[in-house]
Amino acid sequence: MKRPAPTGTERFLKEDDFIVSKTDLKGRIIYGNKMFIKISGYSESELLGAPHSILRHPDMPKIVFKLLWDRIQNGEEIFAYVKNLCKDGGFYWVFANVTATPAPDGSTRDYHSVRRKPSAKALEVIPGLYAQLLEAEKSGGMEASGRLLNEILNEKGVSYDEFVLSLQQ
Repeated sequence: MKRPAPTGTERFLKEDDFIVSKTDLKGRIIYGNKMFIKISGYSESELLGAPHSILRHPDMPKIVFKLLWDRIQNGEEIFAYVKNLCKDGGFYWVFANVTATPAPDGSTRDYHSVRRKPSAKALEVIPGLYAQLLEAEKSGGMEASGRLLNEILNEKGVSYDEFVLSLQQ
């Protein structure tokens, strides 16, 4: 499926909106709630079976998704701010919680994501941070972006989780 060109048109979640989706272990969408379908602009049939990366906005640094995949593949949850791309080129920001769903035998069955409106505080900080990480990525790859993120967190004296969660309060 061809990825749309970003238009700069922003969509906004309301306080009580929740986006829910599930993917298989390879990141292909196996479930999306009505809000997910509506805000993405895709039909349910276009989303089911498609890679979740169909929504990846080019303003998102790769290091955020590496961190996300590293965590959930280890059975850990992660919170992250994500800028998603709609079918028509618009975008929306979310505060995402992604977890692995365990199977009865202890293996991972699928991945589950619940997303909600990010705080105003987060939207004052995250776009600028992501722009810095993207610049580092362009000049030195994902490793440079990861180093920069770690430097910023070390300067603040916080872990990734502490930083992300502090912005949502």
